[in-house]
Amino acid sequence: MTINRLMRLAFLAGALCFSNALYAQVKGLIQIRAVQGDDIRSFQEGGLGLYRHDTKSDELILSQGILDFNVDLASSWSAHGVLNANQDPDVGLGLTQAYIKYQPLSNSNYKWHMRVGGFYPLMSLENPDIGWTSPYNYTNSAINSWIGEEVRTVGAEVTIKRPAKRFNSAHSFSFVGATFKGNDPAGTLLAWRGFALHDRQTTFNESVKFAPVAALNAYELRWQANQVLPFEEVDGRFGYYAGVHWDYLKKSQFRIYYYNNNGDPTTLNISTGQYAWDTRFTSAAWLYKFNNKTRLIAQVLNGKTEMGANALIDNAFYSHYLMLSHKEGKHRVSVRYDYFKVTDNDTTAFDPNASNGEGLTATWRYQLTNKLQIGVEGSALKSVAKNREPIGFNERISQQQIMLNAQWRF
Repeated sequence: MTINRLMRLAFLAGALCFSNALYAQVKGLIQIRAVQGDDIRSFQEGGLGLYRHDTKSDELILSQGILDFNVDLASSWSAHGVLNANQDPDVGLGLTQAYIKYQPLSNSNYKWHMRVGGFYPLMSLENPDIGWTSPYNYTNSAINSWIGEEVRTVGAEVTIKRPAKRFNSAHSFSFVGATFKGNDPAGTLLAWRGFALHDRQTTFNESVKFAPVAALNAYELRWQANQVLPFEEVDGRFGYYAGVHWDYLKKSQFRIYYYNNNGDPTTLNISTGQYAWDTRFTSAAWLYKFNNKTRLIAQVLNGKTEMGANALIDNAFYSHYLMLSHKEGKHRVSVRYDYFKVTDNDTTAFDPNASNGEGLTATWRYQLTNKLQIGVEGSALKSVAKNREPIGFNERISQQQIMLNAQWRF
């Protein structure tokens, strides 16, 4: 069964059952944004900017349009889907998640469930809100900006949980394992653009642009497209990941994952210009509640990716962020620091992939009503990328943006 057919089947099952289900939950979010961006063209428009927006976005835009549905099919079966509407870089509508969940009733001390379809691995503690959005900052961390672009599970995942209450313990543990296809090009953006800061999630079968770097004119990279199709299956091999969740009371949450797409870096789809990248990484995330109002969230990502015969491209990548968030009545203030880096380990002189940067993001949100929220966010970042100079730009750039957001839930 192909990836596209699997996704259509999961969505069709949910849609058919939704029309007849007695227990259907549908939630939605519409977020309108006014942005004061800078004059460095966004990567979404084929530029070098690491933000989602630039001066072209200096107007009211739809930044998030989300429809999230959950349908009970039977006592142990349910269908889930997330539909995203986007205005940039082009007006579009697509699925970011569509899967079937099986969660049997059990008298055992252990619980388990399975997901089959397309969904996010639950690595992030930054994005627990509707449609994998963040309740803290409007702009995601560099780590989860990349996860939202290039990483998605299209396969099957099993979770076994040891609940604290069943064992009269303060500690809960969950053990996660998955196998998947369709995530072969993951790593492409890190090589030729580097990390970025934004909240734009890639829908299935959507492409993401990056600047026309000079290396793509070389004979060795003549087949590589100037965009990535993150969820394309190229080499026919299965990838996998495994993770552990550790929760202590309602005070601390810790998640660690190892991901490996098991890509064959010598395999290429000439018709789409997509290689299979051999990408593997470890992610560790921690959330600590000082009290009911204040929490600390941190995450570290460390990995490697290779593409082409004889390690034509061989990169290591690393990022971390540290966030402090405080809620007081209807107000929430969140401040986050990001650091990110890609290290070029190959000897391909015509294709420099090294990049690094850091950013600071501060966000204020105010809950006007149960459904309506407003907020302001300011962000600044500076970055260095070695492949900018060959196309006539400075290696170092600094960027800033201010956003006004209005969010309505239904």
